[in-house]
Amino acid sequence: MKIVYFGSGKFGIDSLDALAKTGQVPEFIVTQPSKPAGRGQKPKPTAVANWAAENSVSFIETANTNSDEIYEKLVLLEPDLILVIAFGQKISNRIISLPKKAIINVHSSLLPKYRGAAPINWAIINGEAKTGVSIITVAEKMDAGDVLGQRETEIPATETADQLHNRLARLAAPLLLETIAQIENDSANYVRQNSSKTTTAPKLKKSDGFLDFNESAEILARKIRGLWPWPAAAAIYQAQKTNKDLQIIIAEAEPIENLDTNPKNLPVGSLNENLNVVCGSGALEIIKIKPAGKKIMTFAEFANGRHCQQGDKFVKMNR
Repeated sequence: MKIVYFGSGKFGIDSLDALAKTGQVPEFIVTQPSKPAGRGQKPKPTAVANWAAENSVSFIETANTNSDEIYEKLVLLEPDLILVIAFGQKISNRIISLPKKAIINVHSSLLPKYRGAAPINWAIINGEAKTGVSIITVAEKMDAGDVLGQRETEIPATETADQLHNRLARLAAPLLLETIAQIENDSANYVRQNSSKTTTAPKLKKSDGFLDFNESAEILARKIRGLWPWPAAAAIYQAQKTNKDLQIIIAEAEPIENLDTNPKNLPVGSLNENLNVVCGSGALEIIKIKPAGKKIMTFAEFANGRHCQQGDKFVKMNR
């Protein structure tokens, strides 16, 4: 089949590699424009643009995939299948109706749960025990198309969003190959989603990472894992000795739910006698931390360097 690929993020790279290994390299790729990155703010191509260049596949970078230019290019290509993975733009109805066989999307949740831009993050934040990948048809409404296939996996208690992202990307590749084969021989089973069971996974904002220590240690630990590496779980550290504020990111932490985590009735956010953070329920043992302008370090290194003591506080950021 003649395949056209729409994608930008690295979530689709395992699938592209799998297609290439089976001789099904896309004829053409559409991806997002390069964006400034790093200290020099040099334009950085998407992961998919880099893959296309390395594999000698023709591609175009565009901020408007629904332009006449793109549409006319697709009409000339006459694709049998359009494959959309981590693309980042809404696709118009005229492109949806263009391919001879189908236009499909690989989504990182067990739809209809977690429709939206950040399904991996919200699954961890909300404490889901399992998640997976779904292959669906692209519909006018986001992530609402028919389901062609799914694979399920458990979420380990210590897994971060980036770790789960990479694992789901690997899980999706063989399922995609199976689904494409079924579409090609007209044996694919199109199952309508049960819209009454829909949940959403809205795009993350920087402020989603502002930790509120009035919440339980369990909830905060899930947020720290689910928000890593972006937007990351941030707070302000306040030292009693210096009375200075320091912005930090908590990169790894574990909840402690013992009844004696706050025997001295310290305010939430305070370090207790074991240098764990008192929470609305339980306490948070910080494993790794990143002070502003510094590299990630163990909390022991941070505590030694800052002379942390009982009563120092972590407070919520407000901007």
